[in-house]
Order: sequence, then structure tokens, then C-alpha cells
Amino acid sequence: MNVLQGLGRIAQQSLRRNIYTSLARRSTYESDGKTSVTILNKETDAGLMINSYSQFGFRLNNDMVVIGPMAIFSRTVLSWNVESHEDINDESLSLFCAIEPKIDVLVVGIGDHTITPAFSKKIIDFMKRYKINVEVLGTEQACSTFNFLNAENRVVAAALIPPMTMRVNEDDLMQKQISISKSFEVADK
Repeated sequence: MNVLQGLGRIAQQSLRRNIYTSLARRSTYESDGKTSVTILNKETDAGLMINSYSQFGFRLNNDMVVIGPMAIFSRTVLSWNVESHEDINDESLSLFCAIEPKIDVLVVGIGDHTITPAFSKKIIDFMKRYKINVEVLGTEQACSTFNFLNAENRVVAAALIPPMTMRVNEDDLMQKQISISKSFEVADK
């Protein structure tokens, strides 16, 4: 009995030693101890991304400002000739069916209008004929979705209409207060 207990202890110690040494050898963090963060919107190699939007248009990560509705692809942006979500039809969507390479996903941002099932179905049915997946969203969500898919190197395009109204949240108010207080600061010489 004592011999079996002794062998059990030796096996446990050996197992522990192997686990500890194997974990130490297989460390995935081989660096100088500093953590680095990359902000995708500031990386021009990641393609075009949408930094912000307003009632008037969009600001892209290359500091380009697009006034009005736009059609944006991974490396190209075009003005999109629609006035509102009511102008979205087969003709206005045909641009996205004609380009090469064929896009995987089209993200449609219809401003701040309510998305009805009938409206979404009309767009989805048209794009399904060309085997293109579609997401119909509000512009805020559409911008985020486009940026995410583009960062993943997906072949994605977005058709975006600026919203008629802007929502203000607590973060926006805080940023405004910070910028106002910084404008009154005096720089040290």
C-alpha cells in the first residue's frame, strides 16, 4: 500500500513538472512587455472606413468628406444618386450588381427611417437574383457593419443615406464639455 502511495506521489510530481515546463516553453507572448494597439480607422492599408456621419454626409478615415448619400467599397467611394430611402429601387441598386469582383455583402443604410419588412424584402429579392447578400439597417448600424466587414477583408459595399436627425448620447455631451474646457486652457511656455 505504501509503495503504491509513493508511486502515486512521484507520478503527480512528474506530471506537475511536465505541465509547468510545457506551459513555460509554449508561451505565446514573446515581446518586450509592451502592449500595442492598432486603430483600424487610422490604417490606410485596411481600406476605406467610415469615421463619422452627420445629416449632411460622411467623413472617411482618409479625411475625405462625402456630402449626401454614398456608395462605398473597400477602396472606392462614389456619390449615390438617391434622395431618400423611397428612391431605393432596382435601378439605384443595379450599380452593386454590375461591379467586379462581385461583392459578398451589400449593407444598406436608410438613414433614421423605420425599416419595414416589405421594404427589406424588395431589396433582398432584387439582390438575391444576383446572389448578393444584403443587410438593411439604420445608417448608424450600417456604418459599423461596413467597417467591421471591411476590416475582415470581405468583399463588401455599402449604400448609405445620411440620417435626417442625430441622436445625442452622454458620451457626445462629455466629449463636447471636454473640448470646451480644453479651449480655455493656457499652454505652458
